Amino acid sequence: MLTISRFILSLNAMQRDDASVLKDHGISPSAQRVAVAQYVLHTDDHPSADEVWTRVRERFPLVSRATVYNTLNLFVKKGLLRHFVLTEGRVVFDPNTDDHHHFIDDTSGKIHDVPWDAVRVSNVSKLDGFEVREYQVVMHGKRTRKKKRN
Repeated sequence: MLTISRFILSLNAMQRDDASVLKDHGISPSAQRVAVAQYVLHTDDHPSADEVWTRVRERFPLVSRATVYNTLNLFVKKGLLRHFVLTEGRVVFDPNTDDHHHFIDDTSGKIHDVPWDAVRVSNVSKLDGFEVREYQVVMHGKRTRKKKRN
């Protein structure tokens, strides 16, 4: 049974783990940075900076918008996050730094990660006049079924 004291111990352990991750990436783990990491490094969503700020303020009410924006940009620079413009004019942050593609559900707007090997793109290296550094496929449509759970 999860008691309040066990929950607090668990939360403290998670904070230490996130602080260690930040240190491992050369980031000084201030309270604000750990608070941002606790949300953004563990979400399956692809939040905007304002969405991260809103979520972090639930637990850390005095954190400023500028601190959250600067922290997100630092996390990107240090390789903890990637940022994408997947929909017009909206930058989102993704804790999945492995190569993958995205599917955007037209009905809900939710962004889903798609495994790299699930989509085949050919002849990228043969594009005449272009030196491709990286690429990804962004698909739009309607999700038709629930993901199978193992």
